[in-house]
Amino acid sequence: MTDEKKTVVLAYSGGLDTSCILVWLQEQGYDVVAYMADVGQDEDFEEAREKAIKLGAKKVFIEDLKEEFVKDFIFPAVKANAIYEDRYLMGTDFLFLFNIVIMISTAVARPCIARRQVQIALQESAEYLSHGATGKGNDQVRFEMTYYALYPEVKVITPWRLPEFYNRFKGRTDLFEYAEKKGIPLPVTPKKPWSMDANLMHISYEAGILENPKTVAPDDIYCMTSDPKSSPNEPDKLVLEFKEGVPVMVHNLNDGTVHDKPLDIYTYLNKVGGRHGVGRIDIVENRYVGMKSRAHLDVETFTMDREMRKIKQMLSGKFAEQVYYGYWYSPEADYVRFCLDKSQENVEGKVTLNLFKGNVYIISRESKASLYNEELVSMDTITGYNPQDAAGFIRINSLRLREHSRLRKALEKGK
Repeated sequence: MTDEKKTVVLAYSGGLDTSCILVWLQEQGYDVVAYMADVGQDEDFEEAREKAIKLGAKKVFIEDLKEEFVKDFIFPAVKANAIYEDRYLMGTDFLFLFNIVIMISTAVARPCIARRQVQIALQESAEYLSHGATGKGNDQVRFEMTYYALYPEVKVITPWRLPEFYNRFKGRTDLFEYAEKKGIPLPVTPKKPWSMDANLMHISYEAGILENPKTVAPDDIYCMTSDPKSSPNEPDKLVLEFKEGVPVMVHNLNDGTVHDKPLDIYTYLNKVGGRHGVGRIDIVENRYVGMKSRAHLDVETFTMDREMRKIKQMLSGKFAEQVYYGYWYSPEADYVRFCLDKSQENVEGKVTLNLFKGNVYIISRESKASLYNEELVSMDTITGYNPQDAAGFIRINSLRLREHSRLRKALEKGK
């Protein structure tokens, strides 16, 4: 490098990797601007600020992104009922047994975090961006796809892909030794070496003893959900109201609590759901679908046309895939979100549900935009429907079945 220092904005968590990277970047001759995003994790942000300054950061930005995370990223995922490959979903407590696995809830936070990182880099006239994602996982892709989409000329420093870094730090033991040598205080000890990732949507754990699929996670590892066995013996009865596919109000019928702002709704649902053990999953063995998705699905079933919903389900898969692979800011993702928004225009109504012992039980649903016609489907009336029409429908749709049967019999007879 030249004598002139370059400025790099580092996505900084205060953990082992990014603390070491912050110091290492300075050793390489960079001025480091540390950037930390508050997306709902339980963190002492002032302590993290002081730590970054102590480690030599030129500036420290701690940004509260919770509101925009809910409105701009989580709610689009709720509209989409986003579940990646039928397994990785939105919820509360997630346990990793394979450290290569990253869930949709982790993935959807990355474009939110990276977007603000780019904005700070432009504000600070920084030519470089950096992060602590490993060279084996998906987060490196999600961060950098956002960087290049929003700041095409940026230069990205990825320590875990640089030989001078990964040859020096071959594992966490090397990082611990480096941190001890440099006087870097650490929140993680060798006795508890798992890595934790948290935001409003989830908390997840990976690495260390959790890499063995036979391992039973310690009881105290769960932070956002209670054990369903020790959860309350009486359910909480909630009413969730939706408009255009997103929650606009939650009302607890037990105690009268009402929230009608996006962040308040989301955090309250997580609080009540966590109290009842809803959302706790082991990614290898079992899963629970979060109440936001369950309620949204129920409203969709009777406010959305059947054929439209089939297409929407296909788009939901594309949405989840795009988020998972880091394509939030791609033209195809813009198009899919536009179509999903269109599909949600009439998805409005209220769903009443009980939360109890790790489960969500839908009690009732109602909507002014419902396509459900009680009179039409009633067994007690034939208003608006001629039963004889069914005969023609059945004959037409069974034609190929009759022909299949005829051909099969003819082939068997000719043997």
